[in-house]
Amino acid sequence: MSFNILMFGVGGQGTVLSSDIVCEVAIESGYDAKKSEIHGMAQRGGSVVSHVRIAKKVYSPVISFGEADIMVSFEYMEFLRYMEYVNSETLLILNTNKIFPPGVLSGKEEYPEKVIKQKLKLFKGVSQIDALKIAQESGNVKVAGMAVVGALAKTLPFEKKVWKNIIESKVPPKTVESNIKAFELGFTL
Repeated sequence: MSFNILMFGVGGQGTVLSSDIVCEVAIESGYDAKKSEIHGMAQRGGSVVSHVRIAKKVYSPVISFGEADIMVSFEYMEFLRYMEYVNSETLLILNTNKIFPPGVLSGKEEYPEKVIKQKLKLFKGVSQIDALKIAQESGNVKVAGMAVVGALAKTLPFEKKVWKNIIESKVPPKTVESNIKAFELGFTL
């Protein structure tokens, strides 16, 4: 069993923390896991991407083009940047929440709805999740990323209690309850 998971979003959405959690869950479950990150001006809303590779033994943390098993997009159009990693078996977990780039906000560009709909057809399967709505139901809008992690966890063969233990150890103590609730709601979709 091996998984190549590409996780990406916009700075501040919890992409790095989420990829850390995935790696720790895999290691706690007896697998090797390695990851690599690129932060593109993350604190100013730039793109953030984490490569996560899980297997009995992982030799490189970087996923090759066309080799992603699962792609996790924390923002609705962010997956468009990483289409070269898709193959005919790739699954996409997609947060439907949009963060409009400056060009769209200024009215100079349009949000690429048509392109998004065309590209979604290239995936074997797409799970769309309204993570902000789940976060609101969890009592903390800052835990939207954990709802996405819950949706991802459903596709991986690791025990839910391991996920919850790692989440509890990685998030600030005062947010444990809302993070676990968001994870559970994401897991049940």
